[in-house]
Amino acid sequence: MHILFIMNFNKYNKGIVSIILPTFNRAKYLSRSIDSVIAQTYSQWELVIIDDGSSDNTQEMLKSYLDQYPNIKYFYHSNRGAALSMNEGIKRSGGEFITFLGSDDEYLSDHLKLRIEYFNSNKDVDLVHTTAKIIGNRFVKDKNDLSKNIHLNECILGGTLFGRRKIFEMLNGFSNVSYSPESDLIERAERKFHIKKLDLPTYIYYRDTPDSICNSI
Repeated sequence: MHILFIMNFNKYNKGIVSIILPTFNRAKYLSRSIDSVIAQTYSQWELVIIDDGSSDNTQEMLKSYLDQYPNIKYFYHSNRGAALSMNEGIKRSGGEFITFLGSDDEYLSDHLKLRIEYFNSNKDVDLVHTTAKIIGNRFVKDKNDLSKNIHLNECILGGTLFGRRKIFEMLNGFSNVSYSPESDLIERAERKFHIKKLDLPTYIYYRDTPDSICNSI
């Protein structure tokens, strides 16, 4: 199953970064992620939270944020998994640029600013992904051979994807695969667009969350 996008590239908010945050039963971690967005030195952002069928107190804990920040948006749907939740977030966003944030991860304060500066100086680049600051186990199963472990900074880290809106729309978002839909997207994107990997570890990736996908493979 895929979510189809209506492609109208003229209707977006220029300069706005749409941050897509899918979540499922992560109420006790969400404030860390959201607070790191609010603390950004680059202020032209919207945060689109896609609740993938949570049964905890996610809605209750988000109420104060939604009341206070009009650029934080919240949508709930039945459990569909990370890939389709990210697609739903893209569909409901309006920014010129699209990026992501795990519901237990966070940004350093200049995360967005540094990426906007990079794109302003590199008009030919369509999409970037980067290294990250990793908290916990730095190794994960290789998606091409689950019997092997590789360092996370050799992987495509979904939260570090940052690109022009047209890329995600023209690729029709993420494929609904169970492990590393981000790698699948990059592999498809590389056939058509200019992709760069940067050593810019301003994304903090927490590997100590017990129910994370990487820990369950």
